[in-house]
Amino acid sequence: MERNNDTFTPDFILLGLFPGFQHISFLVYLILVTYFIALTGNSVLIFLIWVDLHLHTPMYFLLSQLSLIDLVYISSSVPKMVINHSLGQHRISRVGCGVQMFFCLTLGGAECLLLTLMSYDRFVAVCNPLRYPIIMNPKVCLIMVVVSWAGGALNSLIQTIYTMHFPFCGPKEIKHFFCEMPAILKLSCENTSDYEMVVLMVSIAFILIPFSLILVSYIRIFITVLSMNSPEGRNKAVATCSSHLTVVSLYLGPGIVVYMTPGSSHTPELDQSLSIFYTILTPMLNPLIYSLRNKEVLEALKKALRRNLLPM
Repeated sequence: MERNNDTFTPDFILLGLFPGFQHISFLVYLILVTYFIALTGNSVLIFLIWVDLHLHTPMYFLLSQLSLIDLVYISSSVPKMVINHSLGQHRISRVGCGVQMFFCLTLGGAECLLLTLMSYDRFVAVCNPLRYPIIMNPKVCLIMVVVSWAGGALNSLIQTIYTMHFPFCGPKEIKHFFCEMPAILKLSCENTSDYEMVVLMVSIAFILIPFSLILVSYIRIFITVLSMNSPEGRNKAVATCSSHLTVVSLYLGPGIVVYMTPGSSHTPELDQSLSIFYTILTPMLNPLIYSLRNKEVLEALKKALRRNLLPM
């Protein structure tokens, strides 16, 4: 009876993570553990950057914004998924689905732009170090952050409103664990091919162009690094840049497949697998990659632990 009524209800049904998978409970609670690791790691990184004066630099200011984005990004999907699985209730209202889509698109777009600007910061630091304090002054850093957040929010607002204006038919079952735009479009009664072309154009602006700019920045950086006389400076530059490239690959790579290839060319299971990378794994790995491979962050962590655990 509930399945028959689904056609007439305004609510959507989130089928959850890999419907039919035998050990789904284990997978969901593994993701919950991942969520708490991400929550802890990003919160600690933001705290360290805020309290340690040695980390009050443009690179760490941008990194703190990346951690903030990751905190909100992973929190926009994982808690809802875990609650739905635990209670066995998979409904989400049309408004709730639109709100979740808005936040996911905002944070996803903001992170794409911020990663690009972070690569520019590293390019200036390595290739033009004498002018770095002038180019990357506090005003410029603030503008970078505002552009990232505002660009992501504006794009998200337009795309969310337009996506949710389509009529939806059938049981409104979303084959996903959150309201991601490509999964929603598959439920539309109307032909969405024209709008999917618009999505492709927007994805070029928010994914492909940033990815290309990041690659160009790091090619220039590695050319400069190879000509350095100081092994210590070369090793530090390589460590910092390789961390950033790891994050970029894990984040933008899957996004290119999900948003820039026809939806009919990949299955819902593939979409879910790829979206796990940029919504769950990347927010968890970012603080680990930047902290474990960064001596300045490790030193700040040691000082904070000594100050709080061993008061003199």
